[in-house]
Amino acid sequence: MLDEVLAHLRALVACDTRNPPRAIDGGGIFAYLQQQLPGFACTLTDHGAGAVSLLAVRGTPRLLFNVHLDTVPDAPQWSASPFALRVTADRAIGLGACDIKGAAAALVAAATHSDGACAFLFTSDEEANDARCVPAFLRAHSPARVQGLVSRIPTFNAVIVAEPTHGEVVLAHRGISSVLLRFAGVAGHASAVQQASSSAVHQALRWGARALDWVDTQAHQRFAGLTGLRFNIGRIEGGIKANVIAPGCELRCGLRPLPSMDTDAVLAQLQALADPAPAHFEETFRGPSLPAGDIAEAEARRLAARDLADELGLPVGNAVDFWTEAALFSQAGCTSFVFGPGDIAQAHSADEWVALDQLAGYAARVHAIIDRGLA
Repeated sequence: MLDEVLAHLRALVACDTRNPPRAIDGGGIFAYLQQQLPGFACTLTDHGAGAVSLLAVRGTPRLLFNVHLDTVPDAPQWSASPFALRVTADRAIGLGACDIKGAAAALVAAATHSDGACAFLFTSDEEANDARCVPAFLRAHSPARVQGLVSRIPTFNAVIVAEPTHGEVVLAHRGISSVLLRFAGVAGHASAVQQASSSAVHQALRWGARALDWVDTQAHQRFAGLTGLRFNIGRIEGGIKANVIAPGCELRCGLRPLPSMDTDAVLAQLQALADPAPAHFEETFRGPSLPAGDIAEAEARRLAARDLADELGLPVGNAVDFWTEAALFSQAGCTSFVFGPGDIAQAHSADEWVALDQLAGYAARVHAIIDRGLA
């Protein structure tokens, strides 16, 4: 099926779905996918701000394959157009080819080679840190939402989320949290004797140093092969000029806790490290870990996902540090894991690429699941 996968991938890469600027609607890539899935019942939903979802269902499947179609913006180092797929002897190069349009192309190819039941959820807001598509889907379709109800809404108890996992099932990954802090000082001449709280920039720098030191103390924490707390100060902006005490400073940071960590407790600890207290402390985005829940719930969900992977004949790999929307499905009570072609090392890079053997292998495994009635 590789030639068909590449033909679909060429068409998908040619569609500009960069996020930002989130200029995505129900035409373009979504129109193409609907054309390629005859016999599927398709539901297209525009959630606003470039967040569009397409649910395509054939028959009465028990599994849902989910893949996002949006990409990050292209880096200036691309050697050719990011929207023109280039195919070499061993790789396909194009924006989104690895993350994760290659999986979407393979799903379409696999479906057209079988008449088995299957369901696909295509979305366009995964790269936005403003999840709308999957939460809206779960509000209508999760087991908890429709349990005990007479409804024509299809319900899926297991979800396979496509991300670059090198063709192996990922059962666990970190959560994610983005945080905004603002520090307030008092403007003045830089020659003056300063109190500890005089400069907002100094407050931010001292907080950052304490935060980094505290994160180092969490290195002993472990879950499913993952260790420690990932933490990054991504942006500091403030002040006026070198000879003016900074009256304001804004800092943005991100953390990726283990499934066994209490994110609220971590945030409380980080906030408490500020002295004086920040003028503003806000969590701007949170994604749960995979599997979601407390330690007992997470382990039970991990084992259920492991059993499903074994049933489907899929190889199981190691836990990963990056975040995926599989965690949202897990949080809603669905058995879920991550499985897709490509290597995360190529995602978001200039001249992004996916190996041809990864595309072929993924398409073959999905086709086998559908054709054997396991979907």
